[in-house]
Amino acid sequence: MTATTVYTGFPAQGAKAKLRALGAPLALVAGLGACCAVVWAGDPTTPGGFLPVCPTKLLLGIDCPGCGGLRMAYSLMHGDIPAAVHYNAVSFVVVLLFVWSTVAWTVGRLRGRAVASWLHWRWTPLAFSVVFVVWFVIRNLPFAPFTGLRV
Repeated sequence: MTATTVYTGFPAQGAKAKLRALGAPLALVAGLGACCAVVWAGDPTTPGGFLPVCPTKLLLGIDCPGCGGLRMAYSLMHGDIPAAVHYNAVSFVVVLLFVWSTVAWTVGRLRGRAVASWLHWRWTPLAFSVVFVVWFVIRNLPFAPFTGLRV
């Protein structure tokens, strides 16, 4: 094993080992914090800002599965859960799953062994693909109640 191996089977002991184990998760959180600051400053709920418009919506006029994601993130950062779910319910769930997997990854690095999360489930890729395609289709159906899913 090399000095950078974190899944040794033994918990990280000592400040240096814990800092090494937390390095990558802290870098991830710092990067996400920078992205959140840009979204916060850009306010995607107000038209005409510097944040980009979804290319799928711009070119094809349809909502892609990620459309409304920036507005969902902005609403979530402001604590407005109903607005976040309105803008993109699937992205909201993905954010929750991402938080869960990040916590499991961080705990696993500290424990020295992987911690099971939704990413380790057998049907995750298939379930994620099905939800992605179904969300793409139903939010573009041209009749009620599905027109309410457009953003």
